[in-house]
Amino acid sequence: MSDLPDTPSSRTARGGVVEATLAFLRKEAGEDGQRRVMERLSPETVAALQAVGPSDEIALEGLFELWRSVDRELGGDDPGWMERAGAFSIESAGMHHYGGIVGKPSPREFLTQRISLFRLFYRAGRMQVVRAEEGSALLRLVDFGPSDPLFCRRQTGGLRRALGLARGGEPRVRHVRCVHEGDAFCEWALSWEV
Repeated sequence: MSDLPDTPSSRTARGGVVEATLAFLRKEAGEDGQRRVMERLSPETVAALQAVGPSDEIALEGLFELWRSVDRELGGDDPGWMERAGAFSIESAGMHHYGGIVGKPSPREFLTQRISLFRLFYRAGRMQVVRAEEGSALLRLVDFGPSDPLFCRRQTGGLRRALGLARGGEPRVRHVRCVHEGDAFCEWALSWEV
């Protein structure tokens, strides 16, 4: 994995994130809901979404535009939709494409493994393990650049599900620092059953 700084052209996500988002949307809002979401997007974003395959890359701004449109569709009736979408993504795309990375025998092993699940989905930034102990950890996202609060919520739900899949019982994931609230970086405090 490269430690080179991210450039604007590398601010991308894998198409698997799009695939999981659209599958979640269809499950929650059906084909009509997906049509309404797509109608709100710019033509450039629609073309990019239609062309991207699971292992291709898409610009983060296009992904954020998709999430904001989904939020307009689902958020009024379901304020926790994005956390559930993050969990759904780990269960579907995460387990399908990276089951050996997600299915570790403990949350601590999942968090401290050499390969970062985060970097397999997102080319911008790095998710660093600041502290990892039996039953708790602190993660920090650095060098991600401009974001959207929906991204933070998706990470919260995805982390919760990933820890559960790594035999963490019913883990707690709290987003304790956020760039959207004036902090220098985002952090998540994690705890799980030992």
